[in-house]
Amino acid sequence: MAMDAEFTAKRAEALLREWTANESLVKHGLAVACCVEAYGRMEAARQGLSAEDAARLAELYRCAGLLHDFDYDRHPTPAEHPFVGVKFLREQGWPEEMLHAILAHADYSGVLPETHLDKALFASDELAGFLTACALVKPSKAIADVEVAGVRKKMKDKAFARAVKREDITHGAELLGIPVEEHIGNCLRAMQDHAAELGL
Repeated sequence: MAMDAEFTAKRAEALLREWTANESLVKHGLAVACCVEAYGRMEAARQGLSAEDAARLAELYRCAGLLHDFDYDRHPTPAEHPFVGVKFLREQGWPEEMLHAILAHADYSGVLPETHLDKALFASDELAGFLTACALVKPSKAIADVEVAGVRKKMKDKAFARAVKREDITHGAELLGIPVEEHIGNCLRAMQDHAAELGL
């Protein structure tokens, strides 16, 4: 599980930006990373890890969020994404646990979400995009003004952010073993805590 010193969130973000010209895709990577990192911190607390080990686990989770779509701008087809990116990351020596999670976030990859990291990434991906959409329709365009009840209401509106797969959000919460409202709240708080970084 240990991350080598060279495999940092800073390096992961640099890779994301290097491979991704589309700024909204960069922001999506940052948003998912916030959510997944929050789940990493919760998991570290559940396991009772030391401060150093907890920080290392949270960074692993953050890296998975940052890199889950880093190849998408160059290789958007299901035939290539996320396989091209994972091959590159594997050659670079990134942790196999992270690569498994990146493969598992694509429901067509043949890799199922098994670990807590896999489940956190799968659960956070569509929700982070949906929460961003919820923020951008607010007059303030601020994530601070988004509330869980409003998100639930918007989820029922099929015309709103129609590209977002609602079933992935609800299935993700099931994978994590928590109610969907709790999952929304967890990710919403994580993104609110990083609002400046996300431009929300």
